[in-house]
Amino acid sequence: MLEALRAGKRPARKLFLLRGGQGLEEIRAAAGAVLVEELPRPELDRLTEATQHQGAVLWADPLPVQELREWLARAKDGPVVVLDEVEDPQNFGAIIRSAAALGASAVLFGKDRAAPLSTAAVKAAAGAAEYVDLVQVTNIARALEQLRAAGHWITGLDAAGDRLLWELDFRGRIALVVGSEGKGMRRLVREKCDY
Repeated sequence: MLEALRAGKRPARKLFLLRGGQGLEEIRAAAGAVLVEELPRPELDRLTEATQHQGAVLWADPLPVQELREWLARAKDGPVVVLDEVEDPQNFGAIIRSAAALGASAVLFGKDRAAPLSTAAVKAAAGAAEYVDLVQVTNIARALEQLRAAGHWITGLDAAGDRLLWELDFRGRIALVVGSEGKGMRRLVREKCDY
């Protein structure tokens, strides 16, 4: 939530804080012009329903999800992470977090047979989803072809690969493909990789 306020990637509508809550000053300060309302714990609990809060709830627009064509029109050099059927929302979020730490400009993920961009995934990303572009595609193999046509080198991450990750040059345009938890990259996706 704090990163959502700091990044300004999506409009924040209202911030609800626990009345008398301690340690919420940084969040209140980051809210800037966002309307802030203090609520007693039972009302704040009702707002969150299934998820737990730590004394603060932000009502904001959903994270923007882009189409590949629009993202490619303004893509910059640097790494991009592509998820090939990653199914666990916690893993999805952790990969978003790692991609942001890597300096990736985007995380591409499939529309089907993959973890959705859910509350659990965003929570696992620990604020990093606010700093990378999220791009949803219908077909990963076709998306890799489009990335290649836009000048990206396609690199599949595989334990049986012939190079180590730190041997790669992350300057320029590179797409790092991460396979699913159980099966890794699918054959057709693997065949689209340059490395």
